Amino acid sequence: MTPPTLSVVIPMYNEQEVLPLLIARLRPLLDGAGLDYEVVAVDDGSSDATAPMLLLACREWARLRVVRLRRNSGHQAALTAGLHRARGEYVASIDADLQDPPEKILEMLALARAESLDIVYGVRDDRTTDTFFKRHTAQAYYRVMRRLVGKKVPHNAGDFRLLSRAAVEALRTMPESQPVYRLLVPWLGFPSGEVTYRRDVRAAGSTKYPLSKMVKLAIDSITNFSAAPLRLATWSGLLSFFACFVLGCYSVARFVMHDTVSGWTSLFTAILFLGGVQLLCLGLLGEYMGRLYAEVKGRPTYIVGYDSAEAAEPVLAR
Repeated sequence: MTPPTLSVVIPMYNEQEVLPLLIARLRPLLDGAGLDYEVVAVDDGSSDATAPMLLLACREWARLRVVRLRRNSGHQAALTAGLHRARGEYVASIDADLQDPPEKILEMLALARAESLDIVYGVRDDRTTDTFFKRHTAQAYYRVMRRLVGKKVPHNAGDFRLLSRAAVEALRTMPESQPVYRLLVPWLGFPSGEVTYRRDVRAAGSTKYPLSKMVKLAIDSITNFSAAPLRLATWSGLLSFFACFVLGCYSVARFVMHDTVSGWTSLFTAILFLGGVQLLCLGLLGEYMGRLYAEVKGRPTYIVGYDSAEAAEPVLAR
C-alpha cells in the first residue's frame, strides 16, 4: 500500500463535546487540499462517548483511522502511539481542542516542501486568549527549558508541529519511556522552520491539562533533559558546608570568649537548614532513581486495544 502524503495525529481524551466541531473543520480542509492523507485519532482511554463517536465517524470518513488505547496513558504516550503508527510522508500532530488552527497544517506542509525542512513548528505569537496564570507559567517554562536544554528549543511551541518521515523514524529509535516531544524534537537538530499563529480559546469542553499535569510536564522536561537538579543538590551541599563552617568558627570564638550559653537560635537555624537541604537532595536523587527504575522495568508506555486499519488484537508498544 502506498503511504499517504500526510498523516494528522490527534491525541484525544474525553473530547465528546469538541469532536463534532473538529471533524467539521478538519475534513473539508484536508479533502480540499488535493493530497492523499490519513487522520490518526488516538483515543487515550476516554471514559465518555469519545470512542463510539470516533468509530461512528470512521464509518463515514474513510480517511479517519481510530487507534484506541486500553487505558489512559497520558498525552505524550497517546502522541507516541499516533506517531509510531502514522504512515504518511509527513506527520502533523495537533490537539483536539481547536486552540491550534488546523488550517496551519497545510501551511506547514508547504513550507517543509518548499525549503526541504524536516520539522516545522507551530509557534504561538499571540496568547491573549489564555489566562494570565497560563501565559506567565508558560513563559517561565520556556525560559527555563531554553536555559537548561539550549536555545534550539522554540519559544512558545507546543505539540503542534509537522515532521518528515525521517524525523519520525529518528524519534522511533529513541528508547525513552517518558518522552517530552517539545524538547526531544528540537534535540534531533534536523532542519526546521516555524509557522506563527494566534492561539484560540478551546472550542468546547474543559481543559485536559490542569495545573497538576503542567507541573508533571515541567518535572519530566527538566529531569529527562538535564542534570541541573543534581548540580543544584551539589551546590546546596557546598552552601550548607560553608554555612556550617562559618557557624563552627562562630561557636569556637564564643567558646574562647567563655560565652557558650547563647546560640540556641543559630543552632536551631542550622539544624533546620541542613535538614531541608538533605531532604531536597534526597528528593532530587529519588526522582532520578525512580526514572532509572522505570526504564529498567521496560514496561510498555501504552497498550493498543484497537486500530481500525489493522486487526483488533491488543499490541504492546513502547
